[in-house]
Amino acid sequence: MQITGNHQMARIVRHNDESVREGYIRNGGKEVKLFTSALKAFQCNNRIVMAQRKHLDDFLRGRIIGRLECGRTQLEVSEELGIAQSVISRLWQRFQDDGNVSRCYSTGRPRVTTPNEDRYLAVTAKRNRRSTASDLSRQLSSTTGTTVSRQTVYRRLGHIGLYARRRVRCVPLTATHFRLRLACSREHALWTPQQWSCVMFSDESRFSLQSDSRWTFIWRAPGTRNHQENTIERHRYGGAGWLV
Repeated sequence: MQITGNHQMARIVRHNDESVREGYIRNGGKEVKLFTSALKAFQCNNRIVMAQRKHLDDFLRGRIIGRLECGRTQLEVSEELGIAQSVISRLWQRFQDDGNVSRCYSTGRPRVTTPNEDRYLAVTAKRNRRSTASDLSRQLSSTTGTTVSRQTVYRRLGHIGLYARRRVRCVPLTATHFRLRLACSREHALWTPQQWSCVMFSDESRFSLQSDSRWTFIWRAPGTRNHQENTIERHRYGGAGWLV
């Protein structure tokens, strides 16, 4: 900020140097005396803490405009209310331009995709659940010409409840398996704890010696983990392993 007098100019620099006397500022290693109006403005700006910027409510905006209409100067209103003079100046200029002092609320950044393009992403993901977000982005770009990022695809599908999850692996069971398991459960349904104490249970675990990362994702909604279309059947795990 520059302050111009009749024959001299001084540049005000905010500092915490206590060696500078009251009413002076340091300019090029020298102390320069401030004019009365400039000193008041400098002291006012130093008292205002701008670290936490807060928006003015409509009531406070009305108070500022009311004081200015009564003939008060912007500097006086700034000192009284503890608001930067630049804020008051912009508010007064806006009031003179259109007569409105209410805050204008922004709707944010416009959406890249249209509702029809969002539905296209949802339908494509449901038809091909193993397609990745990059695949969906490329398909949308080739079909509609709209280019979106992977994160945008994740957000659009997340809004309708589709998320990328691993498929559940299960052992395929035939009708014979169901019948034998049902007969076994009915046979032992009324067993007592004493009878079960004579049974030895063995827990066998197979450890594969090859990598099986299962990094194959599908698009599915919450609560549909065990649905048939979201599971994959495996008779065996390929490769060598240990049975413990």
